[in-house]
Amino acid sequence: MNGTRDRFDYDVAILGGGSAGYAAARTAVAAGLRTVVIEGGEEVGGLCILRGCMPTKALLYAAEILHLARHAEPWGIRAENVGFDFAEVMARKNSLIQEFSDYRREQLTRGTFKFIRAHASLLDPHTVALSRAGPITAAHFVIATGSSVAPPPLPQLGDVGYLTSDDALKLTQLPKSLIVLGGGAVAVELAQFFARFDVKVTLLQRSEHILRGFDSDAAMEIEKVFRREGIEVLTNTKLTDARHEGLHKTISFEHHGQPVSVSAEEILFALGRVPNTSALDLDLAGVATERGRIVANEFMRTSAPHIYTAGDCTGPHDIVHLAVQQGELAAHNLAHPDSPRRVDYRLLLAVVFTEPQVAVVGLSEKQAKTRGIPYLVASYPFNDHGKSLIMEARDGYVKLLADPQSGEIIGGACVGPVGGELIHEIVAAMAKRMTVHELTALPHYHPTLAEIWTYPAEALAERIPPHLASSPSPGSG
Repeated sequence: MNGTRDRFDYDVAILGGGSAGYAAARTAVAAGLRTVVIEGGEEVGGLCILRGCMPTKALLYAAEILHLARHAEPWGIRAENVGFDFAEVMARKNSLIQEFSDYRREQLTRGTFKFIRAHASLLDPHTVALSRAGPITAAHFVIATGSSVAPPPLPQLGDVGYLTSDDALKLTQLPKSLIVLGGGAVAVELAQFFARFDVKVTLLQRSEHILRGFDSDAAMEIEKVFRREGIEVLTNTKLTDARHEGLHKTISFEHHGQPVSVSAEEILFALGRVPNTSALDLDLAGVATERGRIVANEFMRTSAPHIYTAGDCTGPHDIVHLAVQQGELAAHNLAHPDSPRRVDYRLLLAVVFTEPQVAVVGLSEKQAKTRGIPYLVASYPFNDHGKSLIMEARDGYVKLLADPQSGEIIGGACVGPVGGELIHEIVAAMAKRMTVHELTALPHYHPTLAEIWTYPAEALAERIPPHLASSPSPGSG
C-alpha cells in the first residue's frame, strides 16, 4: 500500500455492510489499512441477520415446537387443544433479530473503520459517488452488496400481488391458504412453517423434484414428509397465468403437460434472489459481470485487478459462512498480494432447515456423476437406528461417498433429525481427509444420533480392502 496514502482517501473501500462486508473490513483493519464501509440499505445487518438465516430459523424452530406438542402421543403424552399466538411468535423473532442487528450496528460503528450510510456507485476505477456526501477515492475496493428478491417470471403476478420471503417475515396475521412458487431451500422451509401453523399450502415446482440441487433421494424424502403433513406438492409444472378470482388469487399452470389451476388467499413467490449490482455502474471501473453476478477468480479478484468481491453479489454459492470466508480472503489478498490465498469449495456445505433437515458436504452423487468422479456409496436409514427410534424421528438417512481406491470420504449427506448439526462430523473428517476405515474406528457414544455414521462407513470399509486404502489415490491430493 506504499504510495497510496497521498493519492487516495482510503486504502480500501468496502461496498456493503453485511456479513461479507464486515468480514472484509475487520480483516483490512487488522492489516493496518485505512478502511471505509459504505452501506446503502434501509437497515443495517445484512441479509442473514435481517431477512435470512436468523429470522427464518427462529420461526422454523417455533413451528417444530408446535408440531411436537401436537404429536406427543407416541411418548404417552396428551397435549390437547394445543394452540398458538402468532403475534407472540413474530414478536419473539423480532426481539431476537433486533439484538443481532444492534450488535452488528455496534460492530460497524465502534470506530475501527469509517462507516458511511449512503448509496454508492462507481465513477471510475478508483472513485465512488455517494448519495449523501461527496465522492471518495480508494486504492482498492471490495464489493459486497448482497442480493435481493428476483423479479417474478409472470408479469401478471405484479398485478395480482404476492408475498416475497422478505414480506413473509413481517406478517402480522396468517393467510388461510397459500400457494408457494418455488422448490428451493427458502420455498420449502417457509412452506412447512406455514403448514404447521395451520395454513393450507400448495407448492408448485418446475423441475421433477423440489430441492433440485440435491440428490433426488433427499428431495423425495422431504416430499414424502410434506405430503404426510398435508402440503400439496406439485412438480413438473410450468406457470402460465395469475389472476384474481373473488377474494382469492389463482395460479394457472401446466402439470405434466395438462392445464391446471389452483387458488388461495395469498401467493408466496420464492423463486430465488438476484445480485445487487445493477446500480453500481461497474463497467465504469472495468468490473465484468455475468447475468448480474460479479465475475471473480479463486482469489476473489475481479476483472479489475484492484477490485475484489465477496458474498451473494458474486456467489457462486449464496451461503453466509462462505460470504464471510470470501470477505476475509478478499481483504487478505489485497493487503498481501505476495501471499494470496485461494477460496476452496471442497468442503462446501448446504443445510435446509425443514424437518427432517437436509444437510450435505462435499460431493453429491449427482455432482460426482456429472464430473466423472469415481465413487462408492453407502447409506443407512434413521428408521433402523436406536436413538432416532427413541425420538420418533424415523424419516431420512445418512449417506457417505468414498474414493474407491483410497477410501477417503469425498461427500456426505444427512436427511434426518438435526441433520445440520450431524453433518459437521463429516466436515471434520473430510477436512482431515479421513478414510471410511478411520471414521469406523472412531468411538461413538451409544445411544446417540451421531453413531449412525458408523454404519455406512463400515459398509464402505468392507468394500475397500485395507491394502488399497493405505495408498492414497492419484486424485485425492
